[in-house]
Amino acid sequence: MPSTVEKLGPTRAKLTIEIPFADLKPHLDKAYADIAGQVNIPGFRKGKVPAAIIDQRFGRGAVLQEAINAALPTAYSAAVTESDIVPLGQPEIEVTKLEDGDVVEFTAELDVRPDFDLPAFAELVGEVAPVSEDQTEVDQRIELMRQRFATREDKDGAAEDGDVVTIDLEASQDGKPVLEGSATGLAYKVGSGGMIEGLDAAVTGLKAGEKADFTAELLGGPAKGENADVTVTVEKVQTETLPEVDDEFAQMISEFDTVEEMRADLADAVVRMARVDQLNAARDAVVADLVSKTPFDLPEAMLNAEIEGRKQQITEQLARAGYSVEDYLAESEDETATTEEEFWAQVAENAETSLKAQIILDRLADEQEVGVEQAELTEMLFRRAQQSGSSPEQEMQHMIEHNHAPEWMAEIRRSKVLGSIVSEATVTDTDGNVVDVTAIRPDGTLAEPEAETEEAAEAPAEKPKKAPAKKPAAKDADAPAKKPAAKKPAAKKAPAAKDADAAE
Repeated sequence: MPSTVEKLGPTRAKLTIEIPFADLKPHLDKAYADIAGQVNIPGFRKGKVPAAIIDQRFGRGAVLQEAINAALPTAYSAAVTESDIVPLGQPEIEVTKLEDGDVVEFTAELDVRPDFDLPAFAELVGEVAPVSEDQTEVDQRIELMRQRFATREDKDGAAEDGDVVTIDLEASQDGKPVLEGSATGLAYKVGSGGMIEGLDAAVTGLKAGEKADFTAELLGGPAKGENADVTVTVEKVQTETLPEVDDEFAQMISEFDTVEEMRADLADAVVRMARVDQLNAARDAVVADLVSKTPFDLPEAMLNAEIEGRKQQITEQLARAGYSVEDYLAESEDETATTEEEFWAQVAENAETSLKAQIILDRLADEQEVGVEQAELTEMLFRRAQQSGSSPEQEMQHMIEHNHAPEWMAEIRRSKVLGSIVSEATVTDTDGNVVDVTAIRPDGTLAEPEAETEEAAEAPAEKPKKAPAKKPAAKDADAPAKKPAAKKPAAKKAPAAKDADAAE
């Protein structure tokens, strides 16, 4: 099946492909058989209508069109393989020659993977936060567990700091109830904040059955951001007693007999989680540096489609959460984007970095003939199930129904390639210490060091090395496995574009 390839630019090519009629004949025969089985023509049994009668009644052109459409995918696939190009999108097909009984010629214009030179992976750098053994997070976790196991008793007196009140809220403007401006049976700890401004002052000193009025800015609903008159009614006042942090508490909430053992286990969990975060940050930083040191152009249509897709997904997710981009930025701790224009520019930059990373890693995976084991796909299904609160069986069904298998296997291949790249790169923390990312397992534990040889044991110990804390050229780039286009705000999490599965 003859074909030629013409490069139209760094990311665009045109294939010219010929299909001899000898290759088209099986498709023609099938087209005639299909039509014969669908039509009723007097004098002929169904399915036994001769080709000449079909040509006479329906036209030879219709049969040829059906046969050509059936033959195109195989001819196109063979031409792509022969030409050694890597498609990055769907082709634009045009039949340019049709000589009945001789040959069919068609062209396919398509976006293709550009050529580019890769840097030496040993020259790549990444900077991450150091792993801290600060006990603050351990204390926070213990405090959360104390809150969970707190006991409450009804109180006849007035509400004061630390008491838990059950309240009803009703908002109005100009004497009319606000749409979605009421709530009943809310449990609120006096002095904790986090609800509407002025609530603490209003409920302090109230007993069960009493109410108070105050003015506050509404935090949700159609009137979000507007001031309203709010009436709070206290239904119940309770004192809250937190359990003491002693051995009995440790035995109640954990498998350990003493507080010391419990704290040690919590501290270990915090450190392991910090190591996982450090490993993920290292991969992000190294891939950002890799992209910055591998210049090439992306197909314009491909990049624009990715940017528009992310914009649409982010806009829809923010809308479902009751946010505008302006609201999101007001509550976000991300200092890299303070205006809506800067926010969308960051989304576009992240989209470009993510696409380039995927193209680089896909090329490396092809060159290294990286495969995917069944165990690796199973591990991904379990991980996705854990993240989404579903079951591996449900994730498997979702993968099959939406044909995600190729996409997810590509994600696994990229991850494997990236892991080998990061192992060659120099990763340091912000204190300048080299981070051995190869020693961090996926669960945050450290791999056991290899046994020293006798010769190595006798050698003098080297001083710990420090590498310059050089920052990667591009920060906050999306990793090959898609991540949110922007950081989430600390106060209220507004979703950002992450996984297209959510929209299915």
